[in-house]
Amino acid sequence: MPVERDWKIDIEREEKMRKKLWPVLLLLGILILPGCKPASQSNPVLDAEEHTGKIKAFVSILPQAYFVECIGGDKVDVSVMIPPGANPENYEISRAQLKELSTADVYIMSGKLPSEEIWLPRLIAANKKMLVLDSSQSIDFDEHNPHIWLSPRLVKKQAANIAETLIQLDPDNKAFYSRNLEQLLLALDELDKEIEEILSGVKQKSFIVYHPAWGYFARDYGLEEIAIEEHGKEPGARELARLVEEARAKKINEVFASPQHSSRSAEVFAQEIGGKVVFL
Repeated sequence: MPVERDWKIDIEREEKMRKKLWPVLLLLGILILPGCKPASQSNPVLDAEEHTGKIKAFVSILPQAYFVECIGGDKVDVSVMIPPGANPENYEISRAQLKELSTADVYIMSGKLPSEEIWLPRLIAANKKMLVLDSSQSIDFDEHNPHIWLSPRLVKKQAANIAETLIQLDPDNKAFYSRNLEQLLLALDELDKEIEEILSGVKQKSFIVYHPAWGYFARDYGLEEIAIEEHGKEPGARELARLVEEARAKKINEVFASPQHSSRSAEVFAQEIGGKVVFL
């Protein structure tokens, strides 16, 4: 006699697995990985101190600071150009930041951020002796997506580039940086595996975001990112109606957004689909 399937249990299990996906996104958003301390979320550019004997590194965004601190440990001082909550795609650096940058040993670019490309001539002019690293070397980009730090697999390539540069600046401590790199790579592999395990039981593979930042993450794990904003532009009425219909058809009731982008637009869209906004 065939066993009758308990569909209620299946539905409850599916809902639990869906809910597990979003902590993963939050986890990546704040980049809490085992093995190294989180980067400071203050803006150290404004109050950085001189530390003789340490590499003085500047980075564009907080996730990069975290990677550099994981690899460089107490042998590197890291300052972040773009403070948390600011939009990394159009942030303008200040004179105070340029002055502080004049004493830096290295500037580590995330790569392909529009603001970085605008800054670069001014940064080089402020400190001609400073080494400049594009940490996205060897990474194949989507033309309109600079958010490589949201993919553990791409971060591994960034980390290797960062370690190579720190070793170039401080060859006496090559073993130290190499060991820390290996620990970070292992942590990223563990995170990658954990994400795959969590997502293996999730049937709902589509999610909606206001700003299309999660494309590499979606590609890596077989998900579908549906973005409200494209190339910095709000959708027209016809496109918005199409997105609403798509969300309803796929039974999506959450819209993911970042504080630096338009929460009002995300909230209006969420109301249209009878859902809510989740901030990452």
